[in-house]
Amino acid sequence: MTMKTSPILTPLVLFLLFSLAKGQNPKCDVHDHGSTLKVFHVFSPCSPFRPSQGMSWEESVLQLQAKDQDRMQYLSNLVARRSIVPIASGREITQSPTYIVKAKIGTPAQTLLLAMDTSNDAAWLPCTSCLGCSTLKPFAPAKSTTFKTLPCSAPQCKQVPNPTCGGSACAFNFTYGTSSVAATLVKDTVTLATDPVPGYTFGCVQKATGSSIPTQGLLGLGRGPLSLLAQTQNLYRSTFSYCLPSFKTLNFSGSLRLGPVAQPKRIKFTPLLKNPRRSSLYYVNLVAVRVGRRIVDIPPEALAFNPTTGAGTIFDSGTVFTRLVEPAYTAVRNEFRRRVTVGKKLTVTRLGGFDTCYTVPIVAPTITFMFSGMNVTLPPDNTLIHSTAGSVTCLAMAAAPDNVNSVLNVIANMQQQNHRVLYDVPNSRLGVARELCT
Repeated sequence: MTMKTSPILTPLVLFLLFSLAKGQNPKCDVHDHGSTLKVFHVFSPCSPFRPSQGMSWEESVLQLQAKDQDRMQYLSNLVARRSIVPIASGREITQSPTYIVKAKIGTPAQTLLLAMDTSNDAAWLPCTSCLGCSTLKPFAPAKSTTFKTLPCSAPQCKQVPNPTCGGSACAFNFTYGTSSVAATLVKDTVTLATDPVPGYTFGCVQKATGSSIPTQGLLGLGRGPLSLLAQTQNLYRSTFSYCLPSFKTLNFSGSLRLGPVAQPKRIKFTPLLKNPRRSSLYYVNLVAVRVGRRIVDIPPEALAFNPTTGAGTIFDSGTVFTRLVEPAYTAVRNEFRRRVTVGKKLTVTRLGGFDTCYTVPIVAPTITFMFSGMNVTLPPDNTLIHSTAGSVTCLAMAAAPDNVNSVLNVIANMQQQNHRVLYDVPNSRLGVARELCT
């Protein structure tokens, strides 16, 4: 049966309508098991943070682009070790990462949603009485018998940014995108799937200004101090993988698999690179990009890893669309256009920050990221975005925004969707294998 749709409906609305018509409501109450957590996209019907259903496709794409612009500013500040808060644009933009998991905090357990972020270390939660927090369900420390604040003398207090000790508790403040955040350093039992982690240290957010802080709290999956990896070394051996679901699927559920058990055996790896200036980020060596069968001509310095400047390529779970530095993106884009338009007269249009869009159906080439020891070939599902009615198709990559002086190439979550991405920190390697995440 063919269903005609209006181009102004968002993909989310169509998926919901189709799901209801088929009697296939998403399984939002599926329990996590073992050391594996379900992963949901923020557009999922299982997420209370999904966007307005009245938003057009063009508006939803532009909002994601704006979100990415803030994200790139945040990552650039991380690399440069700047703590400057960018001027907010006045738009209500959620800069927080796109994928969320459920965690249980405290005793008795309170279930909260946390954003997955591979470029952050410490976890934080909006707590009751937080000024400026917009979460629907903050963490209530008074209801937990295992909750404790950490004193200024605690060693963890030296591992947070800008610690202050006006009282007995360790307080700290930090910036996140366009937000300023003040928190108290605390600890409590955190249960991930069926694994309790007693005395997990995190920030209890007391005040937030700006629109970038994750509404739902954050789980830091970086490799620096206070990250999940650092606090659970004996349990998870600094190893995890995830499979991110596409926002074009009905169920929207992927998985976050913690620890070395049950990780894929048949997977190719590339070495992780260490940047002492920003040890949390997952740098890899991107050596070339192939469009179709042709390796495009990219200046070596556009891909080179430089610990001093922070230049290089990272995998990031919070950026939506892959961003390449200008010379690299231009080379990839021009070859993509050439391949698409061979023997045809097609007009290239743009949509916001996407400068390679078409208003007729196209046959797109594959794009392959060539890393040291590993190639990742992306099918069109990972490289193209389509309007609901199929009237517009865009290459889902871009250069860094004009107002962001970024030296980073960021392999983003749309390009990671339906792949198992394995972070094996003890062996200093990252693996990628194709997998249907839903």
